Amino acid sequence: RCYGVLTRVDRRQRRRCRSSRSGPIGSTAVEAHLRNRGITALHETGNLRFHPRCYYRPEGHGPTETWPAMIASVTNLGGSQTGAHRTWLRPDGRGKAPVETPRRAMGHLLGHGVRFGRAQDVLAAGEGIETVLSARSGLPRMPMMAALSAAHLAAILFPASLLALIHMPVPT
Repeated sequence: RCYGVLTRVDRRQRRRCRSSRSGPIGSTAVEAHLRNRGITALHETGNLRFHPRCYYRPEGHGPTETWPAMIASVTNLGGSQTGAHRTWLRPDGRGKAPVETPRRAMGHLLGHGVRFGRAQDVLAAGEGIETVLSARSGLPRMPMMAALSAAHLAAILFPASLLALIHMPVPT
């Protein structure tokens, strides 16, 4: 259990707390959300978790709310978690929650990303989780990584063994 006031030093503990309260995405609002977006390849998605009541604090003022959320683990080249990305969802998974900013990330993100599969010599990289998973539906064995923003995409740290990088443009 995670109780008490968390300080800046306790950010790692906060991520652990969030992970411990979350579970696999199967048969949840996360799976429904991804399937509603036409994403069929949900293998090797252990770094995506479902949190049934993730806190959402509006910018500025306003009461804290709870919504179902997709929690994505941001990892470094060695596989250690460096951050987390949250997407708040409607309870039925039919879209994002009706909040001001339904996606937020925290932790050390620059150079890291949300990984699907293990990159050896080839990697496909894109901005968003859904963009990457959509492409993975067509290339199910291709290792892929979501950088979470254009700026982070430009700063990805690649494995030394990488021979080819496939960039996935943002759909317009």
